[in-house]
Amino acid sequence: MRQRSYSGLFVAEGSSDAPLAELIESLFLERGIEVRLSQPDFSLLGKVHKDVRSRVAAGLRLVGAPVDLVVVHRDADNAGHDARLREITGAIGSLDVASALIPVIPVRMTEAWLLLDETTIRLVAGNPTGRMGLTLPKRHEVEALADPKEMLRTCLLAASGETGRRREAVRKRFNQHRRQLLQLLDPSGPVARLDSWKRLREDIDRIAARWEPHR
Repeated sequence: MRQRSYSGLFVAEGSSDAPLAELIESLFLERGIEVRLSQPDFSLLGKVHKDVRSRVAAGLRLVGAPVDLVVVHRDADNAGHDARLREITGAIGSLDVASALIPVIPVRMTEAWLLLDETTIRLVAGNPTGRMGLTLPKRHEVEALADPKEMLRTCLLAASGETGRRREAVRKRFNQHRRQLLQLLDPSGPVARLDSWKRLREDIDRIAARWEPHR
């Protein structure tokens, strides 16, 4: 019997978060389930408001057909996980869609997931054999950082070892470097011990178990 492929919509906070879609697809594939997440080009609709409801509604309109799964990425920021979860579930509930839902809520920001792999940070910064100290947070500290994005920016600059104009060039490539770190994120690496990552895996396990009889 041919394995069924499930359709999905991925709505992220920003374009540099796009690699999360492929990561989630790979986590489903580990469980023997193929999921294909669409990432619509919102610019095709002109101006789309940034709230979750508007973006999901626009994404579904662009996909043009019902989907099995909606994945919404939203950093916890200062609001916290529970508030973001209510925001996402409320938005989806108001749209009255039958799709399964996976909320992706890094605490406090996605950058926290990227601060635990020193080797990859040095690689992406272009200086894999560098020895300069990066002062990376410990695993139990990273989800309590006030500004993980700024810390990641600082660590990438330090890891590059560059000075002057070259250092400024590294600074300007932050979004590119951040995207590369997401692409290289090891789902079984240090991030696997974070509470926000564990919640994501639990949601994937829950949906995979629901779909298992229909494969």
